[in-house]
Amino acid sequence: MKKFMLSMVALAALSGNALLAQDLTGTWQGTLKLPDGRELRTVVKVSKADGGALRGIFYSIDQSGQGVPANPITVQGSAVKMSIPGIGGSYEGKLEADGDSITGNFTQGPNPLPLNLKRATAQTAWAIPDPPPPPKPMAADATPEFEVATIKPATPDRPGKAFMVRGRQFSTVNTTLADLVTFAYGIHAKQIAGAPAWVETEKFDVAAQPKAEGQPNDKQWKAMVQKLLADRFKLTFHRDKKELSVYAITVGKNGPKLTKSESTGNLPGLFFRGLGNLPAINATMADFAGVMQSAVLDRPVVDQTGLAGRWDFTLLWTPDEFQFGGLGVRPPPPPTDKAAPPDLFTAFQEQLGLKLESTKAQAEVFVVDKVAKPTDN
Repeated sequence: MKKFMLSMVALAALSGNALLAQDLTGTWQGTLKLPDGRELRTVVKVSKADGGALRGIFYSIDQSGQGVPANPITVQGSAVKMSIPGIGGSYEGKLEADGDSITGNFTQGPNPLPLNLKRATAQTAWAIPDPPPPPKPMAADATPEFEVATIKPATPDRPGKAFMVRGRQFSTVNTTLADLVTFAYGIHAKQIAGAPAWVETEKFDVAAQPKAEGQPNDKQWKAMVQKLLADRFKLTFHRDKKELSVYAITVGKNGPKLTKSESTGNLPGLFFRGLGNLPAINATMADFAGVMQSAVLDRPVVDQTGLAGRWDFTLLWTPDEFQFGGLGVRPPPPPTDKAAPPDLFTAFQEQLGLKLESTKAQAEVFVVDKVAKPTDN
């Protein structure tokens, strides 16, 4: 009889957890207080996906009407956790006994910030502003080229580098010609052969705007940079094949841990929030491999996952001294704190369900035939 009663108690506890998970669906809202005194109203809309799993959309309505997927959302007892990979954020809280409030913290960086959520009703729910309309895309049959472009020597001894697209404005900061070639053609600097030494040492700032109307996609931006290289740097080349040491990205034995992107944009968002902190929004595996080879790793990175489509995720790791040479910075010594993020290879497996392996493969080599320092603007 005692064993039967214990079983009934366990069954009741499991049923309670299921009810809590089901009851979490709806709209939750609260105010996030920033260290600088600003207050941001936050809304999380929780629903049930196919199979009963919880999924959400996270809004910071004082910043934008654009929602960001919050997946996964888990409930264990009264503990609520959600991941917001598109912004490198997470939330952990406790569902209170009333079932209508969650006391917790939002994290997007080193220091958690208090964020307490209340279940909203139709009468109390905050209005979510309409997201900005998506920009009109550049026509697929357009001949993409820059209408105007300036190339200037970068400020001496400035650390780091950047490629940026803001609306219809393309710019780079502190980039070598090798950086521009790797961006335009999707290769690693070690795949460039026959170039003079200044191609990897002299740095430039670029600012350009396309000629055709509409918002270019990733392929069109790269085509415009290719034309810029041919026009202003007089770059000509031919392609060859060579066996090189590479890193290959493959799917782990338990499958990927990635979230399908719900973004309506045609460009990926891959911007480091710090060394070893990479949130990805609307990124293909090719985009991901490209940023890893251009900024983090010292050899080409080959996508062998076979994963199509675009994804949201966050990769958080502790870099070693050999990483981030592509950004021209040196990571600090690894922390001794046991709570520090894992190394890159472990983070790939634990956080993304992917593997990063060193191997050899036939890779394309970009052989420079002719190049010159840029012409005047």
